[in-house]
Parts: sequence; C-alpha cells; structure tokens
Amino acid sequence: MERVLLCLSLLVLPIATMLCPKRCTCQNLLPSYTVLCAKTGLLFVPPNIDRQTAELRLMDNFITTLRHRDFANMSSLIHLTLSRNTISLILPYAFADLQELHALHLDANRLTTLDDTHLQGLVNLRHLILANNQLQHISHGAFQDFLETLEDLDLSYNNLINVPWDTIGLLVSVNTLSLDHNLIEFVPEGIFSNLHKLARLDMTSNKLKKIPPDPLFLRIPVYAKTKGSPLTALVLSFGGNPLHCNCELVWLRRLTREDDLETCASPKELAGKYFWTIREEEFVCEPPMITRHTSKMFVMEGQEVSLRCRSVGDPEPTTHWVSPDGKLIANTSRTTAYENGSLDILTATVKDSGVFTCIASNAAGEATAPVELVVNPSPHYDPKLEPEPGPSDMPTSIKSNSSGGQTRVEQRVSVTEITATSVTIRWPSQSHIPGVRMYQIQYNSSTDEILIYRMIPASYKLFQLSDLASARDYDLCVLAVYDDGVTALTATRLVGCVSFSTEREYHHCRSLHDQFLGGTMIIVIGGIIVASVLVFIFILLMKYKLHSQHYKQKAERVSNVCSQTNGGQQGTASNPPPPRSSSSSASASKPSILLSQERPESYGAQEGGYGALKGTTVVDLNPEYGKSFKEDDSVSQ
Repeated sequence: MERVLLCLSLLVLPIATMLCPKRCTCQNLLPSYTVLCAKTGLLFVPPNIDRQTAELRLMDNFITTLRHRDFANMSSLIHLTLSRNTISLILPYAFADLQELHALHLDANRLTTLDDTHLQGLVNLRHLILANNQLQHISHGAFQDFLETLEDLDLSYNNLINVPWDTIGLLVSVNTLSLDHNLIEFVPEGIFSNLHKLARLDMTSNKLKKIPPDPLFLRIPVYAKTKGSPLTALVLSFGGNPLHCNCELVWLRRLTREDDLETCASPKELAGKYFWTIREEEFVCEPPMITRHTSKMFVMEGQEVSLRCRSVGDPEPTTHWVSPDGKLIANTSRTTAYENGSLDILTATVKDSGVFTCIASNAAGEATAPVELVVNPSPHYDPKLEPEPGPSDMPTSIKSNSSGGQTRVEQRVSVTEITATSVTIRWPSQSHIPGVRMYQIQYNSSTDEILIYRMIPASYKLFQLSDLASARDYDLCVLAVYDDGVTALTATRLVGCVSFSTEREYHHCRSLHDQFLGGTMIIVIGGIIVASVLVFIFILLMKYKLHSQHYKQKAERVSNVCSQTNGGQQGTASNPPPPRSSSSSASASKPSILLSQERPESYGAQEGGYGALKGTTVVDLNPEYGKSFKEDDSVSQ
C-alpha cells in the first residue's frame, strides 16, 4: 500500500508544480499540458509559461514581437497559435527550440517579410498558416527546414507579387496550397510536377492571365470544384483572374467541373463571357508575324549598333537572335537582347559583319527575318592603301598644307582651309540615295580613341569643324543617314573617309607699346576722377561758409521781451508808461537795462492807472525804446 501511495505522489507532483500565467487557463490533460491565454490583453508572451507545455494558444491579444526567449527550451510544444495579434517583427531564431512543433498559426497579423532565420528550427512543422498578413516578400530559404514535412501552407490574403516558386516546387509532402487573394502575375511552367500529394491548389483572385499546363495535371484528374471530386484528384480554383482565353487555356477548359462563374478578360471577342460556356474551338492563337525589322545597316568599327525586329501574335511572341555563325545570342557585356525584339551591340567589330536572324515564336508557331550588318574598318592612314593613279571620279591626289603636313583624301571626301583649330569638309551630293535625312560626320584624333559625331542637314555639301586641336592627325568619315524604304527604319551608308593634320599654333607676343599706352590711359582717367572729387569738395565748403554767415546775422537781431513775475496782468497793455524825471531821462538816453525799478505808492496814486505796475520788472532790450522815452519827456516839459 505504501508503494502505491508513493507512486501516486510521484505522478501528481510534476502536475502540481506546473506554472500557469495570470489570467490564463491551464488544463492538465495527461500526457499533454495546455495553456489558453486568449483575449487577455497580453502585450508580450508571458515569461512564466511552463516549459513542458504541449499546446499554447495566445490568439486575440496585442503581442507585437516574438523573441527567442519567449519559447526557449519548450521542446515539448506541439501546437502554437498566435492568430489575430499585431505581430510585425519576428526576431531571428525565435522558434529555434521548437523542434517538435507541428502546427504554427500566425494568421491575421502584420508581417511584411519572411527571411531565412524567422522560421529556422521547425524541422517537424506540418501546418503553417500565414493568411491575412501584409507579406510582400518571402526569401527562398524561409521554408528550408521543413520542405519534406510541410503538409498545409496558407499564404492567402497577402500582398505577394513574386512567390518563391523554386521553394514551393520542393514541398513534396504538401497537400493544400493556398495562394488566393494576392497580386501574383506569373506561374512558371512545370513548377508543380514534383508535388505528388497535392490535393487542393487555390489561386483565386490574383492577376494571372494564363495558367500554364503542368505534368502533374496530366497524371491525375483535375477538378474545378471540391464537391464530387475523388480523394485522389486535384481541385484547382482559379476564379477572379483576368484570364486571356486563347489556345494556352484549352487544357483548363477540358477539366471536369460544375458550372462556375469564371469569365474571360481578353481577347475582345471573348471578353466578359463565362469561361465554361466557351467552346474549345474558340480558344485560338495567332502565329507570330514580323512587321518591321532592320534590313541592312552600315556602321563603323567600334560604333554601337542597334538591330530592330518587331513582331505581333497571340500570345505575345518571344524574340531571339542568331549570329552570322549560327549561334544563339545571349546577353553579355557586349550584346544585349531586349523583350521588345531589339538587339544592341555595344562595340561593333569587323567579325560582326554578316546576316543576323531574328526569330519570333509563340505557341502557334514562329517567324524569321534576316538582318544584314556591314561593319567598315576604322579609317586609319596606311601608305599601303594609297590608290594607284588613273582615271577615276574620286579625288585621290595628295595635297600639302602650309605646315608641310600631307592630307590624303579617299572616296570623294575632301578637306580645305586647314588651320590650327579648324578645317572645311566637302562631299558630293548623294542624290542616288533616296530619302537622305541628314549626314553624319565621325572623326577622332591620333591621340584620342573617342569618336566624335556631328549631325549635318541633308541640304549641306560642306561643313567647317572648328573645335580641333593644333598639330594633330585626324581620321574622318562622312555617312549618309536615310530611310530604308522596306522597313521604314533608319539606315546609314558610307560616303567617304579622309585623313588630315592640323597646323601648329604659334603664340604671338604682345607689343610693349600697347602695354605702355594702356597704363597711360589708366593714369589719365584716374587723375580726372580725383580732380572732379576735389572740385566737388571745394564747392561744398563754399556753400557751408555762406550759410554760416547768414545764420550769424540772423542771430544778432534784437527783440523786446517783457516778463511779468509778480502782480496782476490787468491794464498792462492799455496804460501808457509812467513819466520819468529829468535824471532818469538823462540816463535813458544811453542804451541800458532797467532792472527791478520800484515806484512808491504815492507815485502810482498821482499818475492814476499806473499803480498797476507795482511789483513789475521791466527788461528793456531795445536801445531805441529809451530814446523814444527821452523825446517824450522833453516834449512834456
């Protein structure tokens, strides 16, 4: 009995010691331990979750970041649900310790990218749900650790334009692949050939114009609806795409299906029609047809060449180029082939001369067109190439210029009026070439390998180059640019080439007389300016002196000022001045100032109204005023 109790205590002890986070629900259902923390307002993964947990559900919270320590040492975890959070960042190796995890739900979060380290360590993962995120990029190594174990991959409702198709093609155990409601525009052909267990492929509501046939679709029955399909069949959903209904979708039209609402977006005659109501005979393609191409082109060695080839067809043709030696031209450092059918040769060589072949192909067939390229060697002077004298319409004489250099003229192009920095080029009319648009002059010097181009109007028969360097040897060619009547493209034809040398430039010394004359003029002009300034200053001084005298005379004028300091103001203006005695009259004849003259009250009584001047101070500033008083006193006497 004691042994039984001991065994029970050992069995119950681990369960009793298991931790349960606050506000979470924990279930001890042997042999697993489940933690439920849904809708608890968590901002991060609780740190006190028991490391022996087998199922952890953290949905409907506000978790933003997943770190390695959140799930460290949880090697027993089998099911992890993080749905409907706000997770936008997964730190590297956050799930590295979850080797036994089978299901990971990260749907309805804010993830934008997945790189190689985000899901590393999930070696037994079977179900990965990433729907309803904001994924724009998934690296090719993001699913590397569970390529052989993954059974269910859900990438629906994201912003994926490019899917890591190479990685998708290696998911050999996948049963359900959901790629619906994205922005996918292209599906590689044969990408599903190794997915032998694939039972459901959903590519609804993308931007696919075509769905290429795949060897997988030929090995197993393909249905367009889940209802009624056998377990060994593949259910393919592709509605909501702008399908281009041509012969490339005939295989899709032959699928076993029920009535559905998929429609065609193009071509015009099938736009808007229900996909399943269109007969197979109406899914047609048009073979390619080359509409425009370069027929023949003449270029100089070292010049850039652009060969054109335009084609139409349904589906859009793919253009390839074949070199004159029969090899397919690929993109290299010297050649570039574009999707629109153009071929650029950055540096043409004489070996490039020959007939190139433009090949346009699509599902309905192919079309070819030859393009001839003639590369003329670069014009360099060589005495061995000197022509023998004889009757010819091309000027071949050798002319000597003033500097002793020789100018050799080839193929009807001549040079005249050679100086140290300029030369005049002449060429005959090219009336035998129809549709000449302009002339092109190409030249370079003996010390510079860079070709210089000049475009000249078609009406010109001569042109003066004025940007040359002195004492240099130049090679020059004139080409006629015209419209090819067959292709309506621009072509060139060589008119002629010539070599010449510019004169040496001598620098002339300046005359000393000119230098002295210039210095004298500067001195004279400076003297005139100084004299003008002095005269102006003298005039200002004279005007200042005259104004000073005027203000001085004005200040000497004298005015009468009467100031009352005491007493009343009545009668001071109407009463005449009091009479003066003889002694005071004598003193009044002199210019003087009478200050504080006080009169007795009896004097005021005798004189009547003059009593009002009592206590009044009179200031006499006018000498004439005293004189008038003296005259008045003499008259009164």
